[in-house]
Amino acid sequence: MNVPVKAYGATEDHDIELHQVHAKDGGRIKYQRRCEVCGKKIAYKNIDKAYQDGDRTIVLTGADLDALPAEKSREIEVLQFVPAEQIDPLMLEKSYYLQPDSKSPKAYELLRRTLEQTEKVAVVRFALRQKTRLGVLRVRSKTMVVQAVMWADELRDAAFAAPEKTARISKQELAMSAALVEQYSSDFTPEDFDDDYQKQLRQLIEAKIEQGDDIDTEATFGKESTEEPGEVVNLMDALKRSIADRGTRQGKSKQTADTKKRNAKKRSPKKKSA
Repeated sequence: MNVPVKAYGATEDHDIELHQVHAKDGGRIKYQRRCEVCGKKIAYKNIDKAYQDGDRTIVLTGADLDALPAEKSREIEVLQFVPAEQIDPLMLEKSYYLQPDSKSPKAYELLRRTLEQTEKVAVVRFALRQKTRLGVLRVRSKTMVVQAVMWADELRDAAFAAPEKTARISKQELAMSAALVEQYSSDFTPEDFDDDYQKQLRQLIEAKIEQGDDIDTEATFGKESTEEPGEVVNLMDALKRSIADRGTRQGKSKQTADTKKRNAKKRSPKKKSA
């Protein structure tokens, strides 16, 4: 079954973003990419990746990684269908909404209803950020979601041994514990819970602003300069430069050709009359 889809992130981070500053003057702390051998600051475009194997290092270039066939696939390959309860929640990672990417959503709707009716999820394989990922395709309301899943060898065992002997628990203790669970039992509603730390952090920031306990970033330190301005390329500007360069090269080539023709005419001997 071929189901054309587009993937969108299903979650986002709302945490207040903080950065590091010098405690003395509030100057922002920046980290630079420097080579340990030559000591020079290195632009991101000149950085490759490497794997260290004991006392040897294997450098992998961008071309090396791009040549790997697994990461080029844009398909979500269905491997099998399994009961949802067989997926250990510990293995679950980021989720992505799947939107139908065709004029007729019939194939999408057929797969969604089939998963819903059979109460199963699809184990899938897909490529994401140059890596082959395992995932779970499941129904969420009227849409489908693919959730990345860790590989089996990425899960760690508990770093401690389970108790060898079961603690003795009386019937009364168990009954009291069950009563407490029953008392707090409810349907889970995510909207009922707030991130108290983020709320308090926001209040702290607003209080400091009201008290004037802040500094004007641009007035104090000037406009923030980009560390590596050459890395961000405007596509239109690059295209214009490319056309201009091509025109210049063509102009020079034509000029050179004309010059050669003129010189050739000058060098050619005059025909002798009979």
